[in-house]
Amino acid sequence: MSNIIYELNNNLYLNITNRCNNNCAFCIKNKTRRFHGEFDLWLDKEPASEEIIKAIGDTSKYGEIVFCGYGEPLIRLQTVKEVAKALKEKGAKIRIDTDGLANFFHQRNILPELQGLTDSMIVSLNAPDVETYVKLCNPIYGKKSFQAVLDFILEAKKYIPNVTASVVGLPNMDVEACKKIAENLGVEFRVRTYYEEKYVK
Repeated sequence: MSNIIYELNNNLYLNITNRCNNNCAFCIKNKTRRFHGEFDLWLDKEPASEEIIKAIGDTSKYGEIVFCGYGEPLIRLQTVKEVAKALKEKGAKIRIDTDGLANFFHQRNILPELQGLTDSMIVSLNAPDVETYVKLCNPIYGKKSFQAVLDFILEAKKYIPNVTASVVGLPNMDVEACKKIAENLGVEFRVRTYYEEKYVK
């Protein structure tokens, strides 16, 4: 049975879609459908807002509730807003992990719609330049995707209290160059775990 929620490190993660704007070469869903060997994150169907809220239950025991699974959560923007609103009413702290391409997907600036519903956001920068980004992430929007991610990060700062740019710690990744981009954008920086050695197809 698919997991629409899973717990890690005192946080609760919400897995609400398999769909994504990218097809990243390093993505864990290309290696296994059982994250950490425990959570089956490949969805047979996308859960409704009410189903997600019911599965979460008591929010008080979690440090953060995070929209992050095997797909891009902001593809399901309305669901994110409905669930986040219900959780905020219970006093939960909300984070969204995103590829930063939601404005392209929805053909509008969606960030104002998340103001007050989201405490923090981690945006996948994933590369120090457009060529590396296209090679690693295979974005459906092509080369213009990299600048779109940078623009999304800058725009997010206007509406989201805490914004972080992230990169996967791949071999040969120029982490320092990515960190410099984050600094220039005025956001925090984080290196995410690369799971190549831990998971196999």
